[in-house]
Amino acid sequence: MKNPWEEIPLIDYENHMKLDSVMQLQTMNEMMKGQFDSYPVSSTMILGIAGGNGLEHIRKDKFERVYGVDVNSSYLEEVIRRYPDLDGILECLCINLTDGSDKLPESDMIIANLLIEYIGYGCFQKVIQHVNPKYVSCIIQINMEDNWVSDSPYLHVFDGLEPIHFQMEEQALGEAMEKMGYHVIKTLERMLPNGKKLVQIDFSR
Repeated sequence: MKNPWEEIPLIDYENHMKLDSVMQLQTMNEMMKGQFDSYPVSSTMILGIAGGNGLEHIRKDKFERVYGVDVNSSYLEEVIRRYPDLDGILECLCINLTDGSDKLPESDMIIANLLIEYIGYGCFQKVIQHVNPKYVSCIIQINMEDNWVSDSPYLHVFDGLEPIHFQMEEQALGEAMEKMGYHVIKTLERMLPNGKKLVQIDFSR
């Protein structure tokens, strides 16, 4: 069975995310600069990299290796096309995290933005255990209203995600990470339109 993310065109996903009524693409881009710059690491793994939003903030004098992981191979092809200057640093891996975490290499840090919502806490724990990072930086979406996808002309593009979507809770994520010896070292909130907010939670072991 195909992962629903393999069926969603990147242009529709990004056009939805950057609408003035959604503002997730722009907000995450700003937050990712902080994710890349905050910790003393030379390698990082971005789970659910999509089209590579935020990669322009990668400092080539800091990072020796950046892994971009996604289940959609066409997304990864676009990442490589968009960021030729990261050749030699960026390595794209087409992996379905729900059953392929054992294929992931080790990395100093994991960045998981709007990703855990689609694989669940248990699967995310398996990924962490395999990659064995020192730092984990997550951005999750908290919905203060019932709808988890903002209304837009692209709304029905995401219909297939309903069966794999998990409602995120800060406390539940913290507890899942604590079980593996990771402790919260930073939190950051950014309000979005339509009764939503992005919450960044960083962990260290």
